[in-house]
Formats: sequence, structure tokens, C-alpha cells
Amino acid sequence: MVAAVTGAALAVAAAPGRAPEQDPPERAAGGPDAAVTLIVGRALDQGDGDIAARCAVEGFRDGLCTGWRQQRVRATARGAGSVLRGPAPRAGDGAARTVVLPTNSGGPLDIALAEAGQLTDVTVHDGHGRYVGGELAPRSRHWTNTEPLRAGELYTVSVGAQDAAGTPVGVTMAFRTAPPRDRGRLTVEFGPRPGTYGAGQIVTAALSRPVPATDRTARARVERALQVTSEPAVEGGWHWVDDSTLHYRPRTYWPAHAEVRVTSGLDGVEVGDHGYGGPSGSTGFTVGDRIEAVTDAAEHEMTVRRNGKVIRTIPVTTGKAGFRTRSGVKVVLGKEYQVRMRGDTVGIKRGTSEFYDLPVFYATRVTWSGEYVHAAPWSVAAQGEENVSHGCTGMSTADAAWFFQTVREGDIVQVVNSEGEPMAPFDNGFGDWNLDWRAWQAGSARASAPVPAAALPAVAPAASSRLRPLT
Repeated sequence: MVAAVTGAALAVAAAPGRAPEQDPPERAAGGPDAAVTLIVGRALDQGDGDIAARCAVEGFRDGLCTGWRQQRVRATARGAGSVLRGPAPRAGDGAARTVVLPTNSGGPLDIALAEAGQLTDVTVHDGHGRYVGGELAPRSRHWTNTEPLRAGELYTVSVGAQDAAGTPVGVTMAFRTAPPRDRGRLTVEFGPRPGTYGAGQIVTAALSRPVPATDRTARARVERALQVTSEPAVEGGWHWVDDSTLHYRPRTYWPAHAEVRVTSGLDGVEVGDHGYGGPSGSTGFTVGDRIEAVTDAAEHEMTVRRNGKVIRTIPVTTGKAGFRTRSGVKVVLGKEYQVRMRGDTVGIKRGTSEFYDLPVFYATRVTWSGEYVHAAPWSVAAQGEENVSHGCTGMSTADAAWFFQTVREGDIVQVVNSEGEPMAPFDNGFGDWNLDWRAWQAGSARASAPVPAAALPAVAPAASSRLRPLT
């Protein structure tokens, strides 16, 4: 399906770094105006992520691929743009031209040089002042957006460049994306709720409807629109748990006392055949002290650290043969002062010697299936000596009360040397930390989504881009 097309008007604007009334050196000397030609390309078709990549390789040539359009725009030292190929100017427009640009919000926006020179600055923002992130290719000759455009928005594009002689030139243009089709809006609900959490807390995103793994382009657009920021900044990423659930975690645990903010930019973003994003809420939380509780089941001992310093060593008992405690990293899910524990909830039949039914105090939950760290006064003699539990980590009432008061949701609880099954990453609590960073990144659609190739002319790699970071 082809999106609607509207006009984009070029406006007279000063080149970056130069006042509009100031004559460039070449003009003052009686020479020709400095200028470069820009190729502005947009993909029209929806639902075909390969179109942009195929046609960008061929330099945006009109008619080469269905749904790909380009426009050549002249940028000058005075910042006045002129269209080299396109409709004639309308009466009274002066230097302005009506530029027909594709308006599918799902396609990439590409700006490239058609001749010698280099791009120095590209900024794109909508009518609300929100900027669109972008990336400059090696040798600064091709720019493409890295954040999705929104449907039904008016965008202003300002381009600064240099010609072959190094003279600054620039142009400003605008275009409007087509309004979203009424196919229902994709929204997201974030977790956790605002509050203070431990350094292992996972950010969750529940989508209002599924985005299948087969549509990696749509998934990549969703990921780009879900933004997690923190102070201090950390390296992190999203991982698709299933078709409608994503988890976000840093590469390593959150720094103590970090401030985390989670927002959605889905509103108006086209998600392929899955419609458009709608408005969603945000969340934010604070990370407390970094509490890590590591239980060595072979040594029958738990070591608790706060910000790297040991604050308590606790004798414990863990799961005995046939009921081994799960190994790996878990995260505190909640705390319950009193829990009634029954053997039949974990598959132990009533009337058997292993069946139990008793109240348990100071119970700190680490899995949804019922694994806790809790008070076990009936096994004090075994604590620090042998493993006699049915899978939970038991300790004295005094130690359990201290642990209960010390930890919070999101704190890290790790078990080693238990001979138990490894903690599952997603289906029994937050086992996300048991995936190494490479495996975590493999759950993102962004690395495997189709990426438009660089526009012609082809360029050799360079050490870095000159584009200012956009936020």
C-alpha cells in the first residue's frame, strides 16, 4: 500500500553559522555562489523493509523501485534552497519551491550529497520541538534517521554542508507525514511502578497487542520508540520475551542510587502492518544501595554485601536431593511477613512423608513458583551444616527478619553450587541476568532489522562521523 503524498516547501534560511544578510567570501570577491546538491529520499511503501535498502543502493533514482522517491535540492551559502528537479515554483513563492516528498512515516528519511563536499550538520524536528535522532555515514556524505518519524506530523529539516572548497552552505525544508490510518493504536504499559528498587530490577514493557518475531522491522521500530535513560548513564538494551513483552536491563547491574526514566515515543509511529502507536504512560524509579546475597549451597552459607562490602554472613540450608534449589541469579519479587506453605503446591502429594503444611514467617520471594528465603526455625540444627529443605533457602528467625528488613524488590539473590536446575530467564520471575550480554543482545530486533544502504556515491570508511549527537 502506498501512503499519501503531500508537499514540502523549501524556505529561505541561513546556512549554519552564517547570518542570512552576510555575504559569503566568494560572493564578496565577485566569484560564483558556493552551493552543493542534496539528494533527499523517502520510502513510500509500507510493510516492505527491503525497498529502502534496495533503492538506496541505486542512489534513490526515481522509478527504479516501486515506492522510492527522491528530490534534488540545491543548498547555497545564503541558505536559499532551489529545486533542481520537481514542480515549477508557484506564483508569489519567490525563492521557495513546492517539493513533493514521500510521507510514509515508516520509511527512512535519507539525505545525501550528489557531488563533492560533506554534510556538517543535519537536524530534524517536529512542530512540538521534538528532535529526531540521526546518523552520519563515513566521510559525512549521507545521513539517515535512527528514530522513527511520527504519522501526521510536520517536520522541519535543516541541513548544513560544505562544498568542495570548504565553504559553508545550507538549506531548510519541511514536509508533513500522512495521518495514521485508523487500525487501532499500539500502546505500552511499563513496569515497575515508581519507587526505589534494587540494582537487579528489570524494566518491563507490555504491548497492547503482539508484534510477531517474523516482522523484525516492526519490532525494531517499537524498540527505538521505547526509551530508557538513567543518571548515571549505562549500556543496556531491550530483549523480546514474547510477541507482546519486552524486558530491558543494563549490561551489568544498575549503579547504586541511579535514577531511571522510561518513556514511550510510540505515539504516531507506524508499526508496519500492525498499525500505529498510540499515547502511553511513562515510569521512573530510583535504585537503592546495591544489595547482593550470594548463597553457596555447598558451604551452607549466605554472604550479603552492600555496595561491595560484606555486611552479614548467614548459616543456611537449601534444597536437598530431589528438591535442589535452582542455581543462578534471581531478583527479589516481593516480601510477605507470613506465608502458608503446602507441599501440594509444588507437586508433593498429601499423605506422603515429604508433604508439609505450615506457616512461614519473613518470606522473601524470588520465584513465582514459590521459592523463598525465609525463617526455618525447625531446621536450625542443619543450617550451616547440610541441605534439608524442599528448595527454599532457610535460616534462623532472627537472620530471616534481618534479611527481610534489609532487602527490597529488585535486589540480587544468587545461588551457587546447589546442583539444582538453572534459573529460567523469563518464565519464573526475573532470571534475565542469567543470560550473558551477547545472548541478551540476540533478543533485540534492532541488530537484525533491514537497514538502508548508504546513498550513492559510495565512500570509503572513515574514523568517525561529524554529526552532532541528536537527542
